[in-house]
Amino acid sequence: MFELGRELRRFFAADRGKPVDGLTGGDSSLLELLDSQLLAQEAKAADVAAGRISAKDKPRRRLEAAIVWREVARRTGDAVALRKAAAGAETAAAGFEGAHRKDGWARARCEQAYCALLGAEIFGDPGLNAAAEVAFKDARVSVRGGLAAPLADVGLLAIEGRRVLDSADADEARAFFDRFNAPISALDAIAKRVTAARALAAEARLIRADLLCGWGARLKDGDLLDMAAAEAQAAGERLDNAYEPLTWVRAKILHGQALALRGESVGDVDALAAGAGALALALDNLTRDHSPLDWARTQVALAQALQALGEASSDARAFEHAVSCYDRASAVLKETPTLPLRGQAAGSRAVCLARQAEITGDCAVLDVAEAAMKMELANLSPGRDPVGWALAQLHLARLYEARITMTGKETGERAKALMALDVALDVFADHGLRSLSVLAYDAVERLSTHDA
Repeated sequence: MFELGRELRRFFAADRGKPVDGLTGGDSSLLELLDSQLLAQEAKAADVAAGRISAKDKPRRRLEAAIVWREVARRTGDAVALRKAAAGAETAAAGFEGAHRKDGWARARCEQAYCALLGAEIFGDPGLNAAAEVAFKDARVSVRGGLAAPLADVGLLAIEGRRVLDSADADEARAFFDRFNAPISALDAIAKRVTAARALAAEARLIRADLLCGWGARLKDGDLLDMAAAEAQAAGERLDNAYEPLTWVRAKILHGQALALRGESVGDVDALAAGAGALALALDNLTRDHSPLDWARTQVALAQALQALGEASSDARAFEHAVSCYDRASAVLKETPTLPLRGQAAGSRAVCLARQAEITGDCAVLDVAEAAMKMELANLSPGRDPVGWALAQLHLARLYEARITMTGKETGERAKALMALDVALDVFADHGLRSLSVLAYDAVERLSTHDA
């Protein structure tokens, strides 16, 4: 009887205590169990908890709310949520600074920096990387250990890696890989006593694997892509799918992307098929409601793998399946028109339709692709996203070129294509995008040959 009484008091203790806001109670390790709608409600509840007059340690509550709002932005691409996260982290930092709490201040500065990094990644604003770098350096100078120090180190490495993504060679990439070892080991050690650090350590491994994918794809280096696949797989193996489902799925997605990129880079059809299969399996463990943006990104990654598989095998069905993936992704991306990913997906979809039309000889497919590409161009702003707009011009020129090749006739398509390529070349040159400039110049050369 006494045992029963103690259990009842324990269960109903919350009724006598202070109100509990949200479902996680401030434990960020539980956020992955919530779908995107519940996560948004959790963020609002965290704001209420932080704003309550009776709340103790308000800076910490503000930081907890900022972490939730950043996760909302990462899953949905919502710019308003990201601004709330950044504002909350800034308020938390001011509170910690006023209380002379260096560790809390450094953690809040890191959160500000990660908000900026996320903005640079999903909205394509490279200027935010500079803001993130300043915040990470401030945090790193103020502390020697704790959670903030390895987080700042990982963030600084991520920014430096993005900066040299187009210039580093294979040896520099491998050396850069090793520089992540110390902060990742520190996060692993902290994870033994702080549950939330497990996901942060996995995130650091995924950042390292993503950078390796970028270098491996640019250099056509199969070894770097093998390292990326192994790193993503190792990150997934350290996670529990039951308690960290979203980070686990993201590791599986990156593993599939690395396999597909390796197959595309070295011309290995089996690796391409394995990558596409891994991405399809990852989608089986991810729902659109749980993380809409991750779901859309995975659809785009699977479409790109199928597109590469179609190029390797000249199979129109692969392009058809890729178009279906792009269409499913667009159902999410159309709600966030400012994301560069939307323009990239629309352009790649047009290329798939062009290749499908070339293989099947069906000009009606080209008509659909051209109309869709023109609609996408109308939605893009050359001032806000010049590179995305230029890529769309490049893809439109590709459609015009495909029509000339298929029909053997020229009714103004060549002039339209050359005009689109001319403006695209100007943008690529202004932004120092050499590889894209080469693609556009090669297209100009082909059209000039057709003219001759």
